[in-house]
Amino acid sequence: MNATEVLLHPVRLRIVAALSGVSELTTRQLCERISDVSRVTVYRQLALLLDAGYIEVSGEERVRGAVERRYRLLPERPRIGADLAAEMTVEDHRRGFAAAMAVLIAEFNAYLDGADADPVADQVGYRQAVLWLSPTELAELLGEMVDVLRGSMANEPAPDRRPYVLSPVLFPHERQTRPPADA
Repeated sequence: MNATEVLLHPVRLRIVAALSGVSELTTRQLCERISDVSRVTVYRQLALLLDAGYIEVSGEERVRGAVERRYRLLPERPRIGADLAAEMTVEDHRRGFAAAMAVLIAEFNAYLDGADADPVADQVGYRQAVLWLSPTELAELLGEMVDVLRGSMANEPAPDRRPYVLSPVLFPHERQTRPPADA
C-alpha cells in the first residue's frame, strides 16, 4: 500500500493526527481520543499503519492479563510530498481532501464536546480569505508560512502548552470578476 492509499482514509488520518505531537499512546488512549470509532476498527487501522511503516510499537506491558501496546509515529514515515501528489489523480485529490475534512470535523467536534471547550478563550478560528497571487508570490508566501511555523512546530509538550490544530487549505479560487489587467 503506498502513502496515498494509507493516508487517504479518515480513521488512519485521525490516528496519525492523534499521535502527532505526543511521544506515544496506548491503544486504549487512542480509542479514548477517537471514541466515535469502534475499538475493532482502531485495531485494524493501527495494524495497517504499522505494516505501512507509519508507526511502531514503542513498548508493551501486561494490563489485567492482556498485553497493551504503546505506539509512536516514525519520524521517517512516508509522506505525500510534491512528487507523490503529482502522481495522484483528480479523484485521489478529491478523496484526500474529503478525508482531511472528515478528520478536521471529527477533531473539532471532539474539542467542542470536551468539558473545558471555550472557543473564544482558545481563539478558535475558521476564516477564509481570497488572495490574489502570482506564482512567485505564492511560492514566497508558502516559504514565509513554513518559516513562521517551523519554530512552533519544534515546541515540546509543557504544562503551560496546549496542542492546537492548524490546517491550512490552499487552492485556486475562481471568481466571476477579475480586476482589470492594468490594475
